[in-house]
Amino acid sequence: MSLLNKRFETPYNTAPFSKIKTEDFLPAFVKAIENAKIEIAEIANSKETPTFTNTIEALDYAGEQLDRISSIFFNLNAAETSESIQKIAQEVSPLLTEFSNDVALNTRLFERVKLVYNSRKSPTTSEEQKTLMDKKYKGFSRNGANLSKKDKETLRSIDKEQSKLKLSFGENILAETNRYELLITNLSDLDGLPEGAIEAAKQTAEEKHKKGWLITLDYPSYIPFMTYAKNRALRKELALAFGKKGFQNDALDNQEIVLKIAKLRFKRAQLLGYHTHAHFVLEERMAKTPTNVRDFLEDLLEKALPAAKKEFQELEAFAKQTEGINRLEKWDSAYYSEKLKQDRFNFDDEQLKPYFKLENVIEGAFIVAHKLFGIDFIKTQDIDTYHKDVMTYKVVDLERNLVAVFYADFFPREGKRNGAWMTSFKPQYVKNGIQERPHVSIVCNFTKPTATKPSLLTFNEVTTFFHEFGHALHGILANTTYPSLSGTNVAWDFVELPSQIMENWCYEREALALFAKHYETGERIPMNLIDKIKSASTFQQGIQTLRQLSFGLLDMSWHGIDPNTITNVKQQEKATFKQTQLFPDVEQNCMSTAFSHIFQGGYSSGYYSYKWAEVLDADAFEYFKENSLFDPKIANDFKEYILSKGGTEDPLELYIKFRGQKPKADALLRRSGLLN
Repeated sequence: MSLLNKRFETPYNTAPFSKIKTEDFLPAFVKAIENAKIEIAEIANSKETPTFTNTIEALDYAGEQLDRISSIFFNLNAAETSESIQKIAQEVSPLLTEFSNDVALNTRLFERVKLVYNSRKSPTTSEEQKTLMDKKYKGFSRNGANLSKKDKETLRSIDKEQSKLKLSFGENILAETNRYELLITNLSDLDGLPEGAIEAAKQTAEEKHKKGWLITLDYPSYIPFMTYAKNRALRKELALAFGKKGFQNDALDNQEIVLKIAKLRFKRAQLLGYHTHAHFVLEERMAKTPTNVRDFLEDLLEKALPAAKKEFQELEAFAKQTEGINRLEKWDSAYYSEKLKQDRFNFDDEQLKPYFKLENVIEGAFIVAHKLFGIDFIKTQDIDTYHKDVMTYKVVDLERNLVAVFYADFFPREGKRNGAWMTSFKPQYVKNGIQERPHVSIVCNFTKPTATKPSLLTFNEVTTFFHEFGHALHGILANTTYPSLSGTNVAWDFVELPSQIMENWCYEREALALFAKHYETGERIPMNLIDKIKSASTFQQGIQTLRQLSFGLLDMSWHGIDPNTITNVKQQEKATFKQTQLFPDVEQNCMSTAFSHIFQGGYSSGYYSYKWAEVLDADAFEYFKENSLFDPKIANDFKEYILSKGGTEDPLELYIKFRGQKPKADALLRRSGLLN
């Protein structure tokens, strides 16, 4: 089956993964780029007077085939990669960057766009069309259309080099994660670990034909060990290995890459007339300026720091009193925090896990979505997948009309990067009167089932699932005309609202009663455990807030200044972390060299958006709580103004339409227990 088909002969036009060979991708990319160039040339060289339809709209639909191939390929590169896929990615990325620059720097095309843009005050133009015009015009102006010929060439070379560096950064981190293994042969070294974690470590060792128990840097292996293992020396070894990814002065070192990316981003911003990379990025975000971001972060820091310091002192005193630890190190953090939480609230994650069998949590999320938004998820076996672990669902509305196709990929494996994310294989849009429905996917790295137990999730994994499911709902319920404005194509500091608000249902007894039941007995989660979950939700919120703020400040320290004076990655990081530091610094470790969000993903100058969106989500959820958890009018308004509208209107205006007022930070501070 050709990747170049306009439509695949598959159920719902889904990707035919089993029929695609890795070697098919490169020639398909080359041909699709060629076809897209022809489409662009037809728009740019048209003899017709430029109009919204023949220029702006035509441009948004152009390259549809290339976009589809790209989404399939780069999703595989993240979730099921191989050396050959990575090699193709290195070859293809510069070609895609070059094509993107060809479009952005096409003078004739820009002139046509500019003509339409300048006549945009037509009363017949819809809000979505105005937004698309604005986006298309800025897509050119912000990508060098107004530059001289010489500067355009400089921009091209910067973008090409950046695309390669970002790929190398990610490949190095994946290789670092895969190459480290902690093989344990003495059972006593696993003291403290839950039975499920020990069994999983045994299974990992067996899969790699080794005797003993294997601990890796994959989160489902790493996190339980750091949280429960009594052996402090081994916790230290594992923490050091995790913290020095990309920071070992070897072939996988990312220090030079970090410096190059930061400097190239600054050079690009300056070329386009912006003070820094952050000024360039934030122009298109809710925050608007680096000053607003810093003020926001520092305001929260001022409120969180006293609480964080108090919590840290309590943790230090607890570690000293219970086990004689005189100086808390980073590898002690999760371990003693868990101990203190157990001591204070008389429960731990291990008590909760039996109530969070993965299949039940999935079903619970689906029930919540049904009660809120009137959609159902029907499991299906007739949709092709890229790995046997991937589950597929048909999403339908109350009239049983197709809303979306949903993929779910839950377990870690080689070739899959760490973390959790939502993505799309096909966007939602309307073309020639035909409503194209989206194909949405979530990818996680959860605890795998073992020979004796199903996949039992930690509470953190439950909230992670609901978080990514919120992103998925943003894609699933999209209802716009144009693909570039659909679903999660919104300002980055708005995109986390749908994901973060969904986490709130995990703390409510009305929602937990729907799905939290013991995997063996079927008994509903006891009310006293729900009360403890609620009580513990503000535990160490000062420390947690400080941690998130430190990441946002680190991001701004790379992108909100001229980085050309920076010569040492570690020193830059140390200076930035000084104002948020609680634990002693670890010289062998560096966060920036593995900070994929900002050096590989799309969060450069945008990491603050997690906290920004927390303000939105706390304020929005408080609105639900003032009425009821599944209030039909509020849920419908959230669906109408937040989930379905995508990027068609200004996000603050959409929020006000939903909420009836601007968001207030007080709701977040109340929820976090930081408001006196």
